Amino acid sequence: MTQEKDGQNKKKSKKPSANREFSVIAYLFFGLFLCMMGYLAYFQIAKSESFINSPYNSLQNLFSGYVVRGEIRSADGQVLARTVVSEDGSETREYPFGRMFAHAVGYADSGKSGLENQCNFSLLRSHAFFLERFANEMADQKNIGDNVITTLDFGLQKTAYDALGNYDGAVIAMEPETGKILAMVSKPDFDPNTVAADWEEINGEGSSVLFNRATQGQYAPGSVFKIFTTLEYYRENPDSYQDYLFQCEGEFTKDSKTIHCAENEVHGTEDLRASFANSCNSSYANLALSLDRDQFSDLCDSLLFNRNLPIAFESGVSSMSLTDQDSDSLVMETGIGQGKTMVSPLHMMLIAAAVANDGVLMAPYLVDRVENYDGVTVTAYDPREYRQLLTGEEAAFLQDYMYAVVNDGTGSVLSGQPYAAYGKTGTAQVSDETEKLNAWFAGYAEMEGKNSIAVAVIVEDSGYGNAYAVPIAKKVFDAYYGR
Repeated sequence: MTQEKDGQNKKKSKKPSANREFSVIAYLFFGLFLCMMGYLAYFQIAKSESFINSPYNSLQNLFSGYVVRGEIRSADGQVLARTVVSEDGSETREYPFGRMFAHAVGYADSGKSGLENQCNFSLLRSHAFFLERFANEMADQKNIGDNVITTLDFGLQKTAYDALGNYDGAVIAMEPETGKILAMVSKPDFDPNTVAADWEEINGEGSSVLFNRATQGQYAPGSVFKIFTTLEYYRENPDSYQDYLFQCEGEFTKDSKTIHCAENEVHGTEDLRASFANSCNSSYANLALSLDRDQFSDLCDSLLFNRNLPIAFESGVSSMSLTDQDSDSLVMETGIGQGKTMVSPLHMMLIAAAVANDGVLMAPYLVDRVENYDGVTVTAYDPREYRQLLTGEEAAFLQDYMYAVVNDGTGSVLSGQPYAAYGKTGTAQVSDETEKLNAWFAGYAEMEGKNSIAVAVIVEDSGYGNAYAVPIAKKVFDAYYGR
């Protein structure tokens, strides 16, 4: 009897344990259910719009069966892309200014690129008056899509496009205070009106016309990189950088590596500011050897190297790295903007903009607002701060040095203007296998009572930066302030 009672007690004791297991499982599934419901609510409120808006969402194209694709316009009202509907209902996408805005606006045939890709969903939505939309749907007629109003300035774009002329390269300009992209030019270019007909040629092997050099191009920066080298020296020597002196003899040799100044020019005795203004390669090769390599790499990382740039547009990643294992030869080359370092014009423009804006980089953007076809604003995009890249003191330091380039050095073409210009010239050897040079300029201009403007220029296979890139920058500055 006692054994039977013990067995019954054991059976009874298992029931509470089993109930606890069921309770744990039930609570677990209930918790998972709550998490799922929470995520769905979060997705609907916070993420669904960005998911639908993603240019990689191919389902967007289903809207083209119900909506006539909207227009893309410049900030000053010029129509840059539009859809023309013929009497038989067929639709043709037209680009009234052809090649001038090719890489910025992009194309919407044989795939999509540029703003046609980035703003695809906005262009295929209609926020016309709801009764009008209802009537069109009942009549099996398409609604008119929304229009995208860009930040691009038509006059400035034309100036930059014409100034680059027959050279390959890029020009990109932005308002440092707002982040508005004002101009974006890349050459060689293409005619977006004939992309489908020209597809095999423009997308064939060896062709690079679809490549946006302004945002995706990767170039040796040459002497514009001395902005970074100078800032690192300033950070490592905050109390003694003004004591720096170098005797330039036109070249500098360490071990078996010789760095030459442009055309072997002998600059004589220079302090740090004069070395920067004169773009003295010998002085910067010497200076680079004194820098802490890890700190230098960290500085470049903090200034947008080796990361995606903060723009909702097709862009490349700039690269720079130095380690203790690298040779002195590579260190010297890196200090003057050669070696393994590569940057895009967009990147250099953003650095110039941050310097102009006292160290604060505003997030760059190309879309000001989206309107319905009657001009009613659907979505407006406001300037926003991306990050403080430099302290106020560091920005002021670089402002002074970039001013010296214009007034005492290689950027003298920009001196004596109604506006004040600041910048850094650069000349980069394309590769070790050729003597061809790319011309660079990165800088900004300001005038009392108006916003400032930052610009980067790269002119491929041309010559020295002061002779080829600076005059282009001057035309952009003149156009911006000469209205």
